[in-house]
Amino acid sequence: MRLEGKVVGPWVEECHRTWDAIRGDLGAKKLRLDVRGVMFMDERGTSLLRQIHRMSGAEVLANSPLTNYFAELIRREIKQNESEGA
Repeated sequence: MRLEGKVVGPWVEECHRTWDAIRGDLGAKKLRLDVRGVMFMDERGTSLLRQIHRMSGAEVLANSPLTNYFAELIRREIKQNESEGA
């Protein structure tokens, strides 16, 4: 799933609709969240991508300091939950 630009407002809803459309068809396929083209994410966008990551175990692709930051935000909740034994 390639994301570009800003993951805010109506684009969060569009991302959610896309996730709903593809998640049933993934089967054994590995999902990749490609945030290399993302310039900004608000809290709702980050929360949705965390949820997708948590549900799918998706690999998060990043390639710059900014997108690495976004990738860490997406993964962070997973790491915290694992350290708490969740």
